[in-house]
Amino acid sequence: MKFALNGALTIGTLDGANVEIREAVGADNFFLFGLTVEEIASLHQRGYDPRRLAAQDEELGAVLDMLVSGELSPAEPQLFRPLYDSLLAGGDRYLLLADFRSYLESQEAVARLYRDPEEWTRRAILNAAAMGRFSSDRAIGEYAREIWEVRPVTPAPKAGRRVIGG
Repeated sequence: MKFALNGALTIGTLDGANVEIREAVGADNFFLFGLTVEEIASLHQRGYDPRRLAAQDEELGAVLDMLVSGELSPAEPQLFRPLYDSLLAGGDRYLLLADFRSYLESQEAVARLYRDPEEWTRRAILNAAAMGRFSSDRAIGEYAREIWEVRPVTPAPKAGRRVIGG
């Protein structure tokens, strides 16, 4: 939200605050990627196999191989092994590999737009203007009421202090 408040165009999935951001700024100013809830359910039903996905997508396979080749961390070649293992041997709990291709496509759309400085600037200004309703005070108050179901508490005055207006 802080980035969007400053005009940044968001690239993200439809979860958490991204849902509210996309509603506020409009689909044109939000680069959506990733599976929908329905697609996730279908993928689980069919049986998600991240190893098969990595084998089918040459670019994804190359990225994963890079994690364990030591190329990204020559001083500590096994640094990314736990990440690699969680994605492939651990079942990719958050379906990161399933969103890989969609993310690359969204990133390409961002790059195309960025090459048009006038349109990029126009959208950034509209984005910042549309984010006016997002303040931490409003968000915390709304979450407290609607999600956490808590109400504000007024502290009792300390002994010997006079309450003004009370």
